[in-house]
Amino acid sequence: MRTDEHPAGRLVRFDTDHELLDRVLRVYREHCRYLKFAETTVPHGPESGEGISVAGEFAIPESCYIDDTGHFNAVEFNICYNQMAYYLIAKAVQDGLHPVFARWTIDDFWRLQLGNILITDLKSTFKRQMRGRMFEGRTTVVDVVRLDQVERWDPLIVLRTKCEFWDETGGNCRGEVKIAISNPV
Repeated sequence: MRTDEHPAGRLVRFDTDHELLDRVLRVYREHCRYLKFAETTVPHGPESGEGISVAGEFAIPESCYIDDTGHFNAVEFNICYNQMAYYLIAKAVQDGLHPVFARWTIDDFWRLQLGNILITDLKSTFKRQMRGRMFEGRTTVVDVVRLDQVERWDPLIVLRTKCEFWDETGGNCRGEVKIAISNPV
């Protein structure tokens, strides 16, 4: 962990936790583990959790489902986003980086990872074609809402996020993704 001061305030950065990343990606087939490095940033420090983000480096040696299209596509966008989002949530839980996860343990995350962390809305825009072999990306939490259990619904956490991917040739795409975490701790 390191802290940087800049005109907009304090930034706390966490280098890739390789043990955590390996565990997060364990749910993927080995040839679909695209996220290689992930630096987590928390503006204003962990006590606020506001604007928490993860920047990652990716490698896709070959498509996991189709012959080579020659470009980064919507399926790969979704998989790469998922991997960053899972890592970001796991890191936030493990290191207490966002107040909404204050009651969680890392074992709670492992229990909820596949069945309860759901993409409910995904919009992607491809601005300039990316090759998709080696590239970078970032996911930022824009807004978090926790809904406690009431008569009409079970407890729920909703994260509104934005993401972007780019490569060294100027290729880029971005998106907005909403995640719902059902039955949170």
